[in-house]
Amino acid sequence: MVDIEKKFGSAGHLKPGSFVLIDGDVCQVKSLEKSKPGKHGAAKARVTAISIFTDQKKTILKPADADVEIPIIRRSTAQVVAVMGGNVQVMDTSNYETYDVANPKEFSGLQSGDEVEYIQFGDSIRIVRKK
Repeated sequence: MVDIEKKFGSAGHLKPGSFVLIDGDVCQVKSLEKSKPGKHGAAKARVTAISIFTDQKKTILKPADADVEIPIIRRSTAQVVAVMGGNVQVMDTSNYETYDVANPKEFSGLQSGDEVEYIQFGDSIRIVRKK
């Protein structure tokens, strides 16, 4: 089990493109709507985000000054070792660890020897770019 690192920030300070944990899922913020404070209430922030590992749309509604969990995501490069149907085996170029990753649909032509960039949070890994 990989150590999960996160920090805290306020919901009102999130920006589109930043990352947030929603229900334990790492999500990338797509939009942020802030309501004005009312006579007796605080300002609210509605965050709409897409999970980066499952591609599901998620929404949270919190007071703008409430804490949200912000994941610390590790980015690294790897070399494709083998393509096995729906999975790809990659080896990190810095520490030589190997990982089995789902073959991303957007990179259909991955072959052994290709260099890719991946992101990792906990045990979840996703290829984000072919170099």
